Amino acid sequence: MAGLGACLGSRSSPTFHASGFLAGRPVAASPVPARSGKAIAPSRRFVVSNRLAWVEDELLEIRKSQEQSPVNLKKRPPLRRGKISPQLPVPEHIPRPSYVGSNKPQELSSVRQIHNADGIAGMRAACKLAARALDFAGTLVKPSVTTNEIDREVHSMIIEAGAYPSQLGYGGFPKSICTSLNECVCHGVPDSTQLQTGDIINIDVNVFLNGYHGGASRTFVCGEVDESIKHFLKAAEECLEKGITVCRDGVNYKKIGKKISNG
Repeated sequence: MAGLGACLGSRSSPTFHASGFLAGRPVAASPVPARSGKAIAPSRRFVVSNRLAWVEDELLEIRKSQEQSPVNLKKRPPLRRGKISPQLPVPEHIPRPSYVGSNKPQELSSVRQIHNADGIAGMRAACKLAARALDFAGTLVKPSVTTNEIDREVHSMIIEAGAYPSQLGYGGFPKSICTSLNECVCHGVPDSTQLQTGDIINIDVNVFLNGYHGGASRTFVCGEVDESIKHFLKAAEECLEKGITVCRDGVNYKKIGKKISNG
């Protein structure tokens, strides 16, 4: 939640483009100073060089696949900001998180929270609602539908369940969900942009229910998409499942990342 305001007022949020790795560009072979002031050993340089070469090969394969696909994403115009509609209302009887009304993101608490059985039940209820709302949002992903329409429908579902959409008002964020389309990395603001066949869209839903936040995020495809994209999304989902298998009491966060990286 710390960066929900990152895309506020701009659809051209930080992006990652395959063209950032240029085919045929040589990897520098000169020693790179380490933090200790010592040069990186040649064997280490070669490992890094091989990994970069592998990434370049993968990106070239993706480009070739896109050129040969009937759904040619390469010809798509870059993402541009659409029209952002006014903030949707929330009934007064629905409790708000403490940060609503402030344009600054809430600071993390210095007090470690240990939840009892009631607290765990509250988190599970919030997460179940978020998952249901996310599933519903996925059914709305169709060509010509705007991200603003998805936001409006999910907003209605959340407040009908007696919950507050957590994104709304966090650090000044003007919408109830995040919709990150194609090259938008995260925290995209729903607007008048219409989905097209071949698009991918990540939808991030968070709810505040009975004092607890629950969140869920997933990437959906719009109509027919390129096979390389299907492979990419499948690999990401598999890595997520691998990371979840590590999660248990006492496990360091870095072990989750290592499990995903190895996957």
